[in-house]
This record gives sequence, C-alpha cells and structure tokens, in this order.
Amino acid sequence: MLTSTSLILLLLNTFSTLFMTGLIWFVQMVQYPLFSSIGKENFVSYQERFQWRTTWVVGAPMLIEAFTSVLLIWYPPVPNNSLLLIGVGLVFLIWTSTAFFQIPCHGELARGFQPIYQRRLVVSNWIRTIAWTLRTILVLWILFTVLAGSAELTE
Repeated sequence: MLTSTSLILLLLNTFSTLFMTGLIWFVQMVQYPLFSSIGKENFVSYQERFQWRTTWVVGAPMLIEAFTSVLLIWYPPVPNNSLLLIGVGLVFLIWTSTAFFQIPCHGELARGFQPIYQRRLVVSNWIRTIAWTLRTILVLWILFTVLAGSAELTE
C-alpha cells in the first residue's frame, strides 16, 4: 500500500539515483579517460583536488540512495518486494566496487600518474556505470508503476 512515507522515500531514491547515473556516465566517458591528459607534473595535485571535490559532490546523493533503498524494503511503494531487493543488491554492488576497485585505484593515482591504474579505473568503473544504469531503469519502473496505480485509484 502506498503511503506518504513510501512515496517520499521513492522520490528521494529516484532523484538520487538519477543524479548519480548522470554523474557516473560523465565520469566514465569524460573524466576518467582524460586523467591521462593532465600531465605527470600536475597529476598528484589534480588527483588530490579531484578526490576531495568529488567526495563533496557524491557523498550526500550516495548516502541518500543507499538509505532510501533499504528503507523502501520496510515502506514498500509496490507490492512486489523483489524489485526493491534487486535495487538494494545493485546499491551493494556499487558500494563494493567503489571500496574494492575505484578507491584503491585513486589511492595509487594519488602517488602519481600510473597508466595501469588509470586503465584499471576506467575498466572497473563500468561495474558502477552499468549498475547505476540498471538502478535508473528499476526506480523509474517502480515510480511509473506507482504513478499509474495512483492514477487508476483517482479515476
């Protein structure tokens, strides 16, 4: 049953997921590939600033997405909980990839530009790019299902 709590959680989850999906595609297609163009003499300084600023941009949306994904299990906007569980699984995959692949690559790159870690960063980041894209499809499917259901109720 749709409650105001479940609707608010779904909207927060949808907006944070859409934000992160757009951002990760930019990072995947533009930001990470251009690391190799910065130059070795400026790279460490650039990498430090990149990590600091990126944390400020992604921190809140990633936390909102994670918390609302879990809370939606307890306040489901749709009767099919399996879609919500898949969403939580994708969030877990994103956070796991971040912790075990992207953060270590950034740590190595903070010591200086190393082509192997830049390539590893680009390749491993496809995990997050695909997972966030799948999350976008999933949350939009759930949102449209909820909106279609509430439209039917008011007619």
